[in-house]
Amino acid sequence: MAEQSAEALKTTPLYDRHVAAGGRMVPFGGYSLPVQYPAGIMAEHKWTREQAGLFDVSHMGPSFLTLTNPSGDAEADHAAVAALVEPLICGDIRSLKPGQVRYTLLLNETGGAIDDLMIARSPLVPGSLYIVVNAGTKENDFAIIARAAGDKAKLTRADDGALLALQGPEAVNVIAQLAPAAADLGFMTYGAFDWNGTKLIIARAGYTGEDGFEILASADVANQVWDALLADDRVKPIGLGARDSLRLEAGLPLYGHDLNETISPIEAGLGFAVSKRRREAADFPGATRILGEHGGELSRVRIGMLVEGAPAREGADILDADGTVIGVVTSGGFAPSLGKAIAMGFVPPVHAAIGGKLQVAVRGRSQTAEVVAMPFVPHRYFRKAKI
Repeated sequence: MAEQSAEALKTTPLYDRHVAAGGRMVPFGGYSLPVQYPAGIMAEHKWTREQAGLFDVSHMGPSFLTLTNPSGDAEADHAAVAALVEPLICGDIRSLKPGQVRYTLLLNETGGAIDDLMIARSPLVPGSLYIVVNAGTKENDFAIIARAAGDKAKLTRADDGALLALQGPEAVNVIAQLAPAAADLGFMTYGAFDWNGTKLIIARAGYTGEDGFEILASADVANQVWDALLADDRVKPIGLGARDSLRLEAGLPLYGHDLNETISPIEAGLGFAVSKRRREAADFPGATRILGEHGGELSRVRIGMLVEGAPAREGADILDADGTVIGVVTSGGFAPSLGKAIAMGFVPPVHAAIGGKLQVAVRGRSQTAEVVAMPFVPHRYFRKAKI
């Protein structure tokens, strides 16, 4: 990102906690956030895979979209608020059950991704959606959603508080100490839970491939929640560096890198996010292009690669076996869990077969790369029977 002066950067409610813990603060998405703590990225990554890592993701864009004049009929009100956002996205929001969360994409008229986001149906307030968008795109996202809602619903931003991500195999045992009922959540569900006289919004979700939770707290209790979680020996603070290596191992796209306004959900390998009902109705932005791609009319697809030698970073050329440039790396780095370099990028479908041999250009040298299935490290989400 472009250089910014410290004075221009926003801070989260947890800024002082990061500084006190020795966090190395860097500009990210317009905020000053810790890229790592003294233990280092490698140790933080492995701790999250083995125990529980605590991330400050308050730069993200949590919000609530609520009907201004609900009818009192819960199903009718949900259908009404869903109808306001569905013309903007490719996901089926109408079918959500109370408390259910869905990953979807905000699309432009040509089917490119304006952003990827989470939308959930409130389990408490009929006609209300909990929406979390990405940091770098949130101002535009919020404007698009508010414009679509008009006077029929109000968009209330919640990004003045703190959003914490607790991730790792011990996360459920830790959350059980903070908010016992939250431990019963299934993957991609959320609820409101009381803690010390305040309400926490907790979703079982995350961006590491591990089981985990995302906790929305008001600014006035953010430090207390952070401290309470870190009081557990199984929890350590984790910075942006390990967050990136964890999501890369999990094969998860990063907006602005593996997704942008030219890339469709199908090209990005996110076809699951184009819901069946929406495909059948062809009633989403860019439907003609996306449905054609869903049928096989693709010029590029996102792939995962194991890279021999030094890591291939974003922007590195991907070459075929003969040395012809066929694509570009969009995310790459060292995978601590595998002890190898990995990368994601886009190539023509003919070069996307698992086991295929490609090359990547690193500092003027060609290095062997093998196309592999993603995720690179298996996901460990906790799935309950469908609600």
